[in-house]
Amino acid sequence: MKRLSLKSRLVLLHTGLMTLVVCLVLGVLFSAGSQEILANVQGTLEERVSESIHQVEYRQGRLEFDSDLLDLEGGVYLSVYEPGESSLLYGRLPYGFAYNLPFSDGELRSVATEEAQFYVLDWEFSVDGYGDLLLRGVVSLSDAERDFRFLVRVALILLPVLLVLTAVCGYWISRRALRPVAQITQTVRNIQREKDLSKRVHLGQGRDEIYTLAQTFDQLLDQLEAGFQREKQFTSDAAHELRTPLTVALMQCEELLAREDLSQEARQQVEVIRRKVDSMAGMVSQLLLLSRADQGRAQLHWEDLDLSELSTLEAEEFSEVAARRGMTLHADIQPGIWVRGDQTLLLRLWSNLLQNAVTYGRENGGIWMGLQAREGKIVLQVQDDGPGIAPEHLEKIWDRFYQADPARSGDSSGLGLSMVRWIAQAHGGTARVESQLGQGAVFTVELPEKEENL
Repeated sequence: MKRLSLKSRLVLLHTGLMTLVVCLVLGVLFSAGSQEILANVQGTLEERVSESIHQVEYRQGRLEFDSDLLDLEGGVYLSVYEPGESSLLYGRLPYGFAYNLPFSDGELRSVATEEAQFYVLDWEFSVDGYGDLLLRGVVSLSDAERDFRFLVRVALILLPVLLVLTAVCGYWISRRALRPVAQITQTVRNIQREKDLSKRVHLGQGRDEIYTLAQTFDQLLDQLEAGFQREKQFTSDAAHELRTPLTVALMQCEELLAREDLSQEARQQVEVIRRKVDSMAGMVSQLLLLSRADQGRAQLHWEDLDLSELSTLEAEEFSEVAARRGMTLHADIQPGIWVRGDQTLLLRLWSNLLQNAVTYGRENGGIWMGLQAREGKIVLQVQDDGPGIAPEHLEKIWDRFYQADPARSGDSSGLGLSMVRWIAQAHGGTARVESQLGQGAVFTVELPEKEENL
């Protein structure tokens, strides 16, 4: 049941309840109707017999019978007998009824034969000038039951039709009632897909719980959007304000290192400071660029680029970086791959991926760098033989400042992979990672070919 949609469950519940109610109502009606039919048959028989005793007269030495005794009013058969005799004086009997049934004055009896079941009422009455006679009234229960069974069959035929109509009406009502829920769901999906917190449900005015939920949801989105806007603005302002003092600190370090009278110990300390300041400057630069991207102010400089040549240059540069940790960089770069993109950003994409491999790869291990054109896509890959990434961290590593293993991060700011994913998306591509613990990680970026990258 939990796997069914709410709409389906409401339809099933509505149809089930209606089925139960209809069956109970029909059961009560059939039961009461059966009793009512029997009582009606008995009442008709008694009334017909009591009225018919006045339709027999004795005139001029002979009995005269009103022809109404032959009428089947109410389905009642009437017949007149002499007391103590079974010979019929006047009237008629239904087919299949026993002619020799003993008389029982004033008793309403139920008599069953092979053909049918009857109600029988015998009434002894006196005719002026003649004496006593017996009037027998007979009515067939089978005829009444036949009509009742016909009604039952009609009801059973109409019941499925009624249930189908109930299900259709229930579906229509449920769909109409849950339409606002579908709109809320679609809005949430659009926000998730487009990362756009400016979207709202906008159900309009209403007083029921769903409209209240939608209004509350819109208010929550207003607060979230305002909070994210403040965070973006703060990040942008902070990164912008930090650039100047970091630039000044970096220039001062360069000036100190240029002095010939600086002692070796002081020179080493200034060099450490310079590296840290340089690392912080790079982090601020990336943070500022991401902040501008969040605000839609990042501008890419599009041009046709020989990505194979750019990749080769990055491979040569990072071969030296990797060698400092005893690592070997293996490059497999397909020549002649062109792409339309921003040269600075694509170089930074390679730099961030390779730096991540150097930082988290196994010391004295290997790094594999690849560039291939496959099935209309340009595939960039960087693989390391480090400790790998746990499944619960695979998607989080793309978040800003997130580090799966802070103890091994070194000078890493936690912004590199966020920048990689943004650069890939800005060029109409995607970025993903595959990894298992103890087996390293493979980072893959797919970009559209030159003619598709607009």
